[in-house]
Amino acid sequence: MNSKEKPWLGNPQNTISILQKYGFRFQKKYGQNFLIDPHVLGKITAAAGVTEEDFVVEIGPGIGTLTQYLAHAAREVCAVEIDRNLLPILEDTLSAWPNVTVIHQDILKTDLQKLAEEKNQGKPMKIVANLPYYITTPIIMGLLEKQVPMESMTVMVQKEVAQRMQAEPGSREYGALSLAVRYYAEPYLAANVPPNCFIPRPNVGSAVIRLTRRERPPVETRDPALMFRLIRAAFNQRRKTLLNGLRNDPELNLSREAAEAAIVHCGLDPSVRGETLGLAEYGALADYLTETH
Repeated sequence: MNSKEKPWLGNPQNTISILQKYGFRFQKKYGQNFLIDPHVLGKITAAAGVTEEDFVVEIGPGIGTLTQYLAHAAREVCAVEIDRNLLPILEDTLSAWPNVTVIHQDILKTDLQKLAEEKNQGKPMKIVANLPYYITTPIIMGLLEKQVPMESMTVMVQKEVAQRMQAEPGSREYGALSLAVRYYAEPYLAANVPPNCFIPRPNVGSAVIRLTRRERPPVETRDPALMFRLIRAAFNQRRKTLLNGLRNDPELNLSREAAEAAIVHCGLDPSVRGETLGLAEYGALADYLTETH
């Protein structure tokens, strides 16, 4: 079967036909919105840089729409789907693509290291996903923090979340997520996607963002966990000064004097706000507190 004869789900009529055939009902708990725009599907595959040499892991294939495009471009695709009701549909829609394997599992419980060893000689793989918006951040941060063997992660997320991931210090969108993502990866906003590209239509705009894994963090700090604790403390009370954010955080247990000494030692004004600082400043604060506490 050549590519023209294959039942491409980027065609909205084919998507509707499959959903009707299986009497599929969208489940809110899984945040299911399926893409029905071939142009966007092509953009995701291109943004991920998928080639015929690549092994790709797709998170949440749904009915297999994006999976088809990935399989057409990649050497092999492993699609990890949590919804058991979608398995018979995927068996149908992906039957013309022998280079696809579907795993019924939660991606955060999937042994991606083992998968890389079995399917990709242990080399870093490319991860692609149209993520449910309610669990976007836990999945992205879970995979980045676990140090799974991946070259990049190209994901469809809520537009607002994509903006936060690539935000610069001092901007309205800048926050703890911006710093966490940049510690592990280099973000690149590849495309904005309007609601009419999905079925059912979401209430918000979406965006495709590629996170390219850094070989090493941009900031070396003795205690990364403390650095992120400081970042959370600073943004938990966004409208207050960094000094107040640090001294009011019960986990840090810092006196006003200790917090101010750390800020001044790092060459910062005691009235500085946390949202104006970058990773380098937070790393320096963490190193000073590691030495003095």
